[in-house]
Amino acid sequence: MDYDSEEDSDISESEIDEYKEKPYEQLKAGKLKVKYSDVAFRCPFCTGKKKQDYRFKDLLQHASGVGKGSSNRSAKQKANHLALAKYLETDLADASGPLQPVVVQEPDAKSTEQDDLFVWPWKGIIVNLSSKLKNGEGPSTYASWIEEELSEYRILEVHTLGTEQDSTVYAIVDFSKGWPGFKDAMEFEKAFEANHHGKKDWNEQRKDLDLNIYGWFARADDYNSEGPVGDYLRENGDLKTIADIAQEAIEQTNNVVANLTNEIDVTNENIDELQYKCNEQSMSLSRTIEEKERLHQAYNEEMRRLQRMSRDHALRILEENEMLRYQLDSQKKKLELRSKQLNKQESLNELERSKLNDEIEKNILKNNSLNMASMEQQRADENVLRLIEEQKREKEAALSKILELEKQLDAKQKLELEIEELKGNLEVMKHMAGDDDTGVQKKMIEMTQELNEKIGDLNDMEDMHQTLVVKERQSNDELQEARNELIEGLQEMLSGKTLIGIKKMGELDAKPFQNACKQRFPPGEASVKSVELCSLWQEEIRNSGWYPFKIVIANGREKDTVDEDDEMLKNLRKDWGDEIHTAVVNALLEINEYNPSGRYPVHELWNFKEERKATLKEVVSYILKQLRMVKRKK
Repeated sequence: MDYDSEEDSDISESEIDEYKEKPYEQLKAGKLKVKYSDVAFRCPFCTGKKKQDYRFKDLLQHASGVGKGSSNRSAKQKANHLALAKYLETDLADASGPLQPVVVQEPDAKSTEQDDLFVWPWKGIIVNLSSKLKNGEGPSTYASWIEEELSEYRILEVHTLGTEQDSTVYAIVDFSKGWPGFKDAMEFEKAFEANHHGKKDWNEQRKDLDLNIYGWFARADDYNSEGPVGDYLRENGDLKTIADIAQEAIEQTNNVVANLTNEIDVTNENIDELQYKCNEQSMSLSRTIEEKERLHQAYNEEMRRLQRMSRDHALRILEENEMLRYQLDSQKKKLELRSKQLNKQESLNELERSKLNDEIEKNILKNNSLNMASMEQQRADENVLRLIEEQKREKEAALSKILELEKQLDAKQKLELEIEELKGNLEVMKHMAGDDDTGVQKKMIEMTQELNEKIGDLNDMEDMHQTLVVKERQSNDELQEARNELIEGLQEMLSGKTLIGIKKMGELDAKPFQNACKQRFPPGEASVKSVELCSLWQEEIRNSGWYPFKIVIANGREKDTVDEDDEMLKNLRKDWGDEIHTAVVNALLEINEYNPSGRYPVHELWNFKEERKATLKEVVSYILKQLRMVKRKK
C-alpha cells in the first residue's frame, strides 16, 4: 500500500515531532509496506521515483537524510521519513540483522601489540650497505640493487643516507600506505630476522662489523634516535599505533559514505524538480492542442452559419424579383383587356371615337411605361446575376482565405511548439551551466535571442490571423444572407417535383410509413395509421430529451453518429422493419446537423437528382434556365 503525502494539509516545522507518530503507527500496523524481501526494502513515501529498491542500511540512510536535512522537502515529508527511520531502527532491526558498521580489515599481526608505535607511512631501515659497494661505484648504485634484491616486498622508493663520522651507509625504503604495505613491511623484517640479520643482531654486531646487511621495520626507537636515520624519519613520517591508523581509515570511509549519501539525495531532488518541469511542459502542450481543437470547431460552426445566411439572402432576392415580375404581368393583362374593350366600343358610336383615341393614346403611353418597367426589370435581373457572380468571387476569395488561415494556424502551432522546446532547452541549459562555463553561457544567450525572435514572429502572425478572420467572416456573412434570400424566394416560386428545390431537413419521409401500413392495415385505415405513426415519430425527433447519438473518431476527428444500441431505435426496427428505421435515422442525422438545439425541421437548398445540398451556382443556374423558358413561352 502506497502512502499519499498530499492527503492532509501541510504542517509547520514545529509540528514534525507530533505528526511523525501518525505514519509510525501506520507502519507498525502494516498499512504501509516497507520490507519486500530479506534484502529488498522500499520507501512508501517516495512513490514514482526511479529508484525503488534499497538495502536496509541504504533505506535507513535515505530516511535519516530526508528527515534531518533536505531543505527543499516539506515539513510533512520530513516527519514521514523520521517515522520511517524510527520504524527501521526499532521494529525492523532484528528482521534485517544488525547493522554492519564499515570495517577496515586489519592485518593479522599476532606478535604485534595494538599499542606499538610505528613510523607512518610504513618504512623499513637497511644498514651496513657499504659492504656491498664495489670499487668505483657510487651510493646511487644502492637504490637499484635494493629494488632488484627486495622486489618481492613491493618497495615503492629507496632513500640512501650516510654520516661523515663513520663509513656506515643507511637506506630507508618506503612501502605502500595500506594494509598490504604493512604486511610487506612485516615480511621484510621477518626475512632479515630469519637470517639473523635483524635489528637485535645489528645492535650485537655493531662493534665488530661484518660483510652482511641488516634490516628491520621502523618503529618509535628509530624515530627518536640520534643520527641521519632519526632525522629523516622525523622529517618524513609520524608515529602511530595500529589502532589509530584503523580508526582513521574507518572515519575516512564513513565520511566518504556520508558525502555520497548527501550527493545522492541532492541528485534525487534535482531529478524530481526536472520531472516536475517536464510534466508542466507536457500539460502546457496538451492545453495548446485542446485550444486548437476548440478553435477549429468554432470555425466550422461559424462557416455553417455564414453559409445559411448567404442561402437565405439569395432566396430573398429571388422572391422579390418574382413578386415584381408577377405584378408587371398582371398590369399588362389588365391594360390589354382594357384596350380590347375600347376597340369594340369604337365600332358602336362615332361620338365616342375621340374619347377612345384619347384613351388609346393614354394606353400607349402606359404601355411604353410598362415596357420601360420591363426593361428596368431586365436590368434588375442583370444586377442579380452580377450580384451572384460577385458572391461567387467572394466565396472563392473566402475559401482561399480559409486555406491561408489553416496554413497560418499550422505555422502558428509549429512556432508555438518551437518556442516551448526552446524554453525547455533553455531551462535544461540553466541547470547544466556552471559559473565558469562560458560556452554554455554563450549558448544560453543565443537561445534566448532566438526565443525572443520567435515570440515576435508569433505575435505578428496572430495579428495577421485576426485580420484575415474578420475579413473571412464578413464574406461568409454576405454569402449566408444570399443563400437565405434564395430559400425564401424559391419556397413560393417552385412547386411540384423539380431538379433544384427546397427540402425540410429533419422532416420524416412519409412514403416508408405508407408502405408499411398498407401491409398491416385495411385500405381504409392504412392512410390514417401511416399519418398517425409518422406524426408520432416526428414528435419523438423534436423531443430534446431523446438524444440517440454517440461520438466516434473518423479520420482523426470526433463525429456524432446514431447509436444503434438505443432501445427506442431497436424496438422501432423490431416492430416496423428496416425501411421506417432508416427513415427515422436519416431524419435524426439531418436534425442533428442543421438544428440540434431547436430540433425542428429547417429549409435547405437541395439537389434532388443527386440527393445532396445544392450549391449557390447550381441554384442560380437553375433559376436563370427557368426564366429563359418563361420568356420563350411568352
